[in-house]
Amino acid sequence: MRKKPATVRIARWSATHPWSAIGLWVVFVALCLFLGGAAGTNKISDEESGVGESGRAGRITASGHFTEKPEENVLISAANGGKLDLATARKAAEELTGKMKALPEVESVGTAFPSPNGKALLLPVTMKGDTENADTRVQPLLDASAATQKAHEGIRIDQIGTGSTAKGLGETLGEDFKKAELISLPLTLLILLVVFGAIIAAGVPVLLAMSCVGAAIGLSTLASHVMPETSAVSNVILLMGMAVGVDYSLFYLKREREERHKGASHLDAIEIAAETSGHTVVVSGTTVIVSMAGLYLAQEATFASLATGSIIVVAVAVLASLTVLPALLAKLGRWVDRPRVPLLWRLTMRSNESRLWPVLLRPALVRPVLTLVVSVGALLALALPALDMKLKQPGSDDLSRDIPVVQAMDRLTAAFPSKGTVHQVAVRAPAEKAGEVEAALKTLLDRTDGQELFAHDQKPTIRASADKRVHTVAVGTPHSPRSDGARESLALLRAWVPEAVAPVQDAEGAVGGKVAQGVDFTGHLEDRMPWVVGFILLLTFATMAIIFRSLAVALSAILLNLLSAAASFGVLVAVFQNTWAEGVLDFHSSGAVVSWLPLFLFVVLFGLSMDYHVFVVSRIREAALSGANVRDAVRDGITRSAGVVTSAAIVMVAVFAIFGTLSMVEFKQLGVGLAAAILLDAVIIRIFVLPALMTALGKWNWWPGGLSGARRAQHAAGADDTRQLRLPQPVPAGATRYAQGQGQSESRGQGQGDAQEPGYQRRQAYDPQNSYAPQQPYAPQDSYTPQDPYASQDPYAPTPGWTQPGQQGHDGRPNPYQR
Repeated sequence: MRKKPATVRIARWSATHPWSAIGLWVVFVALCLFLGGAAGTNKISDEESGVGESGRAGRITASGHFTEKPEENVLISAANGGKLDLATARKAAEELTGKMKALPEVESVGTAFPSPNGKALLLPVTMKGDTENADTRVQPLLDASAATQKAHEGIRIDQIGTGSTAKGLGETLGEDFKKAELISLPLTLLILLVVFGAIIAAGVPVLLAMSCVGAAIGLSTLASHVMPETSAVSNVILLMGMAVGVDYSLFYLKREREERHKGASHLDAIEIAAETSGHTVVVSGTTVIVSMAGLYLAQEATFASLATGSIIVVAVAVLASLTVLPALLAKLGRWVDRPRVPLLWRLTMRSNESRLWPVLLRPALVRPVLTLVVSVGALLALALPALDMKLKQPGSDDLSRDIPVVQAMDRLTAAFPSKGTVHQVAVRAPAEKAGEVEAALKTLLDRTDGQELFAHDQKPTIRASADKRVHTVAVGTPHSPRSDGARESLALLRAWVPEAVAPVQDAEGAVGGKVAQGVDFTGHLEDRMPWVVGFILLLTFATMAIIFRSLAVALSAILLNLLSAAASFGVLVAVFQNTWAEGVLDFHSSGAVVSWLPLFLFVVLFGLSMDYHVFVVSRIREAALSGANVRDAVRDGITRSAGVVTSAAIVMVAVFAIFGTLSMVEFKQLGVGLAAAILLDAVIIRIFVLPALMTALGKWNWWPGGLSGARRAQHAAGADDTRQLRLPQPVPAGATRYAQGQGQSESRGQGQGDAQEPGYQRRQAYDPQNSYAPQQPYAPQDSYTPQDPYASQDPYAPTPGWTQPGQQGHDGRPNPYQR
């Protein structure tokens, strides 16, 4: 007898030892959270995250070991934005200086000085301690500023700096994510309630996904000590964890319910789900992990961090679906379908075939070539805007202008341009050359005088490290980070710095800063993109070819996913590079897409799209293996999987779309891009492109091996193995639940089996070795083998002579019990 697949063995153990499996999972999640909290997070430093010349500038600066103190800029301006009364402003500055100096959090207070246009006064303040937790210590300073403003009419006092900016943005973004969580959980529950029609069945996937997110966050914190992580990792884990965690549970739970509806016992249904949907979950999870691993080839710390977090949460979601989910289903038993929502329950338990999907599929099945041309043409039209995609690093100019701290930053940079966009010049040389380096930097600064590309409201200050080996200077520009002027000033500095330090022997210079990081990061991505994309395409192709033993299926999967990804990029560019959607999504267009997003989006989409592709094509292949022609196999496979795929897609779109409501434009773009891609994939690809392509290809779908070899092997296995159990049978009403027609009450029958739910039918013993059992031709009742070790487990099985003329099974097949 063939050994059962690992997914079935694991599921059977979990189902027969439910409390052990559930307990082990709870301990695992708790242990991950505890260890992660105890270890703390190791964040990516500037020297680790930079690439190109800006990365080199960051490493030079880091080697100087400068003591960074939190700095606050207190801006005093007229409340109406007009001309400032300098006398009143100076009096307020003096009063505020006294209050600040009295605070234990303040190290020093500078002298207030006016802006070049005379509309503002700037008071510099230096805080004690490091910059890491300045936001937790800045509140007394903010209170002092607020009290001073209240005491002086006609002036406005803004505080912008290391701690105040982090605190203001943190509070706004924290409220955003809390709102997203408060919306996403009820929305996901509501969608699943419509899918299952029962509260417990709807809650299980959400509960499991939340536990996966918690465990993954703890594990990623531990992993950060090997590979430092970016601050966005926890958000990506939440996004990916809720999406795949719910989807994987949905695949499994829907298949288990489907088999119970056909008459399987709970244990048999779990085993069938483990071998079919469980196998699909493993394949889908592996595909997502392989895709995410491609990000390591980008050779950039942020991408490596995002890849690690995503891989961890997907792996945890797969583990949960294969281990604790069968235990939960076995323990809940019939209670998984309680409490029921009457109307929704009746809709979910309809046994008749959907009328909608055959209608939607008709164009692809009747006129496949025409449907293929039209649908592919529509996707290519959506993809056209992607040809004009512009990339940039996210910055303060991407934040919503409704945030108070962002408005204060705008007022500060308007009055003092040198406090806005800044280029960081770093030079490293032997300590004995310190004097020459300072002279070279002064010469460089003299060249910027009179240049409109640079700010002149303050004289830049040259800083030297304690060992005199590293010198830095910040050169401001009045232009915004996204402007051509900022990039031109960067290019000019990068041309001047080598000339300035050339006379200094053994000197190394570089220009960094936000603008430089954006330029270098974009260039680095353009260089690494072919390697990442090539790796993902190659491994995905190999994975699909191995799974389906068909090069045609593998190639079509690659092409369809490329098509949906290109269309989603077009939607992303059309929405965010223009201004027409600003009012709808509440953002300020920067005229570009966040630079890290296209590559990350491509990788995530390629992995997630394979969930649906593997699931749908597996169902089509099952139908084809049972003997159906290509057109019928496509129709049957898509129709049977449509409910699960549609439900999973709706959940994903809902979760991703919520991220489009956040304040940070990078998360808006991520949410909208993912939601658009999944929607396009589930609607246009699965309803029109895939069925049209497979119908047009016909028998070439299974090239080069075909299906005949698989059928012969399958039939040979069935003929040689006398112990093979009989396949599930559609049983007429009253046959297995004969008590219904005779007014008798149903009992367990000597302790074996569970009481059946209304609308369910007991089935004959199931062989979990055959993953395609439900699609095989139904065997007549008298083919049941007496050697079947499970035969005695079904006391409700009808006798071979039972008959009810004229009746058919629930799927329209001839009644197997009819003689």
